[in-house]
Amino acid sequence: MMADVSRQVVAWVRADFGIDLTALDEVSHGTGRYARLWRARTPDGARYAVKLSGGGTSAGPIVTAHLAARGVPGIAAPLRTRDGRLFPERDGRRLAVVPWVSDQRALDGPMTEAHWRAYGEMLAAVHAVPVTDELARTLPAGGEAYPSIVAATRDMAGRLRDRIESGDPLVAELAATWASVADRVSTVLRGVERLAAGRSGPAVICHGDPHLGNLLLGPDGQVWLVDWDDAVLAPPECDLMFVVGGVLAFAPITPAQERNVRAGYGAPDIDAARLAWFLAVRALDDLSDWTRQALDRASSPDDRATAARIVRGLVSPVGLVTLADAALRDLDRRP
Repeated sequence: MMADVSRQVVAWVRADFGIDLTALDEVSHGTGRYARLWRARTPDGARYAVKLSGGGTSAGPIVTAHLAARGVPGIAAPLRTRDGRLFPERDGRRLAVVPWVSDQRALDGPMTEAHWRAYGEMLAAVHAVPVTDELARTLPAGGEAYPSIVAATRDMAGRLRDRIESGDPLVAELAATWASVADRVSTVLRGVERLAAGRSGPAVICHGDPHLGNLLLGPDGQVWLVDWDDAVLAPPECDLMFVVGGVLAFAPITPAQERNVRAGYGAPDIDAARLAWFLAVRALDDLSDWTRQALDRASSPDDRATAARIVRGLVSPVGLVTLADAALRDLDRRP
């Protein structure tokens, strides 16, 4: 039987978009902590992604409508309501309906050479779209939250210091993990603060989080980039740090994969300092946030264990913290 919240969403979609839904299945992946996503079907078999978003900004539907209208490949255009809006406000959250384009996440593979190249072509097309006054008003600047991220990381380090003997085994494990990479984290913290003044550059539309979990695959190399709730205006390095020696999922991108992405993107004029800065900010944000979730005793043991596993991955030899540390040290060695 359809849960109460699902019945409410069905009623909202009918009232706002004029679409009757016969099925609504919640999807656990592809959303942040402040959003819920459903795969919906209509009587004639059409499928839609229905999303309720409470965090981030209203950028998602605004940006994707803008990009799709300009023919950018790999963008699923949101539907408009009966009265022409991109998203109605329901229960304090934004309701968006988008065609369901694929069941195949790139994270689950397999990605062909054509998929990698199309991924690069799509990022290049996104970055080439002119920024309108509306987008300039709507989109935040990429990386502007770095002071709070630095503060959260230092606070977390303080909370875990000397807690290796904690009575909670998970807390003890996390304290030991942070202690083992203290020098690495300090290098990344110093690098973020030192390079912050030079992070500005040409501001383009950036997805902000174009990892493989947000990439869907289709036949003949087709790809779609979804979950635009955290889109920003930033230098291209904000997105490119995922594919230029960065982490696309839970492992570094391989040289062959990077070559294919670059073949699709073209020859970007990449600023090494900006690339390292965005990589470092993302590393600290992920490290502090996932550690916070692992320490949250209000969460289930499974959720805490999953968060702790992600923390271990972030500081592993191929993890984001390690890559950020290496990128910053490489900058220091340059003339």
